[in-house]
Amino acid sequence: MLVMEMPLYAGFFTFMRMKSMSAKIYRPAKTAMQSGKAKTHLWVLEFDASEPRKIDPMMGYTSSGDMLQQVKLTFETLELAEAYAQRSGIDYRVIQPKDANRQSLSYTDNFRFNRIQPWTH
Repeated sequence: MLVMEMPLYAGFFTFMRMKSMSAKIYRPAKTAMQSGKAKTHLWVLEFDASEPRKIDPMMGYTSSGDMLQQVKLTFETLELAEAYAQRSGIDYRVIQPKDANRQSLSYTDNFRFNRIQPWTH
């Protein structure tokens, strides 16, 4: 009888863990080391940490028993990511991307007389 109850018992903890999962949905920003925007058009669903990281006292490595921190799911649109999270029962929050403030300057603006910092060369 105890063997028959074990899968139900283990399934209960899996269900409770799934119920408490939370994630964030965002569109990654362009990194400072790249000039293009190739990987910034997809939306990413990334799970939040359910337990804090532990530091190994001997080597100083950080570790965690939470494997969902390593999972990153990509979607074409925000609606697809939200639909997946709702279908899977994942609590989620959406982080909207910020628009880049572009200033169009020409090369001659480097040598303007009324620039903010004087030209030193």
